[in-house]
Amino acid sequence: MKKASIIILSFFLLFAVSCSKEDNKNQPLNNFDIVKEDEMQVQEEDNSLSRVQNAGKLVLGLDDTFAPMGFVGDNGEIVGFDIDLAREVAKRMGVQLETKPIDWGSSTSILTNGEIDVLWNGLNISDERKLYMNFSKPYLNNMLIIVKNNDDESINSIDDLAGKIVGVQYGGNYEQISNHPIVSQIKELRQYNGNIDALADLQNDRLNAVIIDDVFAQYYIAQKNAPFTIVYSTPFTDGLYAVGIKKSDKKLLEEIDKILDEIKSDGTASEISQKWFNKDLIIKQP
Repeated sequence: MKKASIIILSFFLLFAVSCSKEDNKNQPLNNFDIVKEDEMQVQEEDNSLSRVQNAGKLVLGLDDTFAPMGFVGDNGEIVGFDIDLAREVAKRMGVQLETKPIDWGSSTSILTNGEIDVLWNGLNISDERKLYMNFSKPYLNNMLIIVKNNDDESINSIDDLAGKIVGVQYGGNYEQISNHPIVSQIKELRQYNGNIDALADLQNDRLNAVIIDDVFAQYYIAQKNAPFTIVYSTPFTDGLYAVGIKKSDKKLLEEIDKILDEIKSDGTASEISQKWFNKDLIIKQP
């Protein structure tokens, strides 16, 4: 009888252990396990550098009207400061540079969808963009400023935009100013796909002012002898240009940062800056 009781008890113990194991199989992993699993998956899937190297090209997305950073030159080819810089990086990476004009207003989604490898075209670092992409080390200073017609004496600061019709490029530049207090006081804020379209409307008196990147404004006014004045008294932002890279592409980011450090140190980046700006604007610190 005692032996039978032991057999029955053993049976129930085995049954309980079996049920316990089955229940545990259906339980979710703890947070630590999930994090570690995700980290391993990211490490396994980050073939970003080898992807570019195997393809033999680095695909760069740009707004091809954004001189002097990246634009269509007189020979029909895309040229510019950023293009020369990116081509040097691609060369040292052992690949060709492929430029791909895109709708800049959709640049973030085009990058995250994998249609391009990098956004490299006067791209300002911003908290908003950091939610969707990683940035390389900055290589150039920039700020958003106001451009007005030469004969307009009514605009001398940001506050003077109240009641005015103002243009700004859709996407990055708009994002940077959208929360500024003056925006609610502007009569109409028109968004444009390209800076050139906005400046054309300014010259034709369809706008009172344009909020624009300083480097582009200076280059455009000098090249076109455009009748514009830059208002520097109170810039909207004092930003930094960097390369935008998909968040999962960490190995590609590391390689680009490494090469940027090299061309800053050996003077190549400074030579490219002298070519386009007649001065060295490169941020040297790592």
